[in-house]
Amino acid sequence: MGDDERAGAKAHSRAAGVVLGCPSALLDALYLLVAGAALGPFLLWPRTRPDALAILVAGARRPAALERWRRSFFFGDRFPEPYEVPGPRLLRYLAVRGWTGLVCGAVLGLLGFGAVLAVLLARGVARGTLGWQELLTQLLLGSVLLFLDAQGLHALAALDARIARECFGPSERDLLRRRVEELAVSRAAVVQAVDSERRRIERDLHDGVQQRLVALAMLLGRARRGRERGQDPERVDALLRQAHGEARDVLAEVRDVAWRVYPSALDALGLEEALGGVARRCSLPLRVRFEVGDEPLPRPVETAAYFVVSEAVTNAAKHSAASAVAVRVSREGALLTVRVEDDGTGGADPDGGGLTGLRSRVAALDGVLRVDSPLGGPTTLVAELPCA
Repeated sequence: MGDDERAGAKAHSRAAGVVLGCPSALLDALYLLVAGAALGPFLLWPRTRPDALAILVAGARRPAALERWRRSFFFGDRFPEPYEVPGPRLLRYLAVRGWTGLVCGAVLGLLGFGAVLAVLLARGVARGTLGWQELLTQLLLGSVLLFLDAQGLHALAALDARIARECFGPSERDLLRRRVEELAVSRAAVVQAVDSERRRIERDLHDGVQQRLVALAMLLGRARRGRERGQDPERVDALLRQAHGEARDVLAEVRDVAWRVYPSALDALGLEEALGGVARRCSLPLRVRFEVGDEPLPRPVETAAYFVVSEAVTNAAKHSAASAVAVRVSREGALLTVRVEDDGTGGADPDGGGLTGLRSRVAALDGVLRVDSPLGGPTTLVAELPCA
């Protein structure tokens, strides 16, 4: 199905939803009138008011569920599940929905009446019983009424969508409270990830670089003492060559640690070149597809994408027994997607230390990190980072 066909099907579905909303609104209004009249005395008496209100709300949930289904089926609205709508909000929705639906029915009726008049006008023109002056007058009035009907339908449809979102979706207060909770969790996760990163750097320096520097100092010390004591020059030269090799290894490890802390190429050359550096340092065959386009990425997004790839590739080389890794970085609109897949044995723990740190880094940018790693492989890691 092409784009035009999909757009046409969507428009037809919405039109059907608007038309079917008129009888459903009549049911809503009848329920409130009948149930309200029957329970009115009990609602007025303070002692029976809570029970009567509970009965009224319980009965209102069925027509409200019908309205929710209508919005989901014909308009494609997505509401949170499960979400319990408070009783007063539900009754207020049915009251507004009943009124707007009846008005929408009246507008549709006027539109149908206008279509009948247009047919009669066309017959009069065909028979020659209608003068040009009267025809122009009728066309002008019909155009104005058609414009008003179209504007009215558009406004009523927008109002129907808004009150449905307000009723069946979280309220502004609920959204604000949820956002505050997400930010608090994200802040705590970022602090924990930073602490974990610092401990990892300290461990790399202590267990790697420091041990190599100690070995280098011992080799140089042995060579110096050998030369002072007049030992065999070849033995001293061998110690110096060994120390020189150790110095090169220390320099390479310091460079690797610096890259893991923050790659300088990310600032100087951009994300694509920084990922090329990851590919050159990786012990596995690594294929990188970079499909971002010419529009620059925000710096925090570039940094998060780099560390997602670097950590995932490192984990694949160390733990997955993989023979190859594929990385794809693509951008669609305001969303950057990073996908890393290896052909290893799988079984990666999504709650492990490294992946938890990555998830916190991605969540700090309102992104999402998904890990799929069944036993036997393959392992697929997908990070979605908003660029806006």
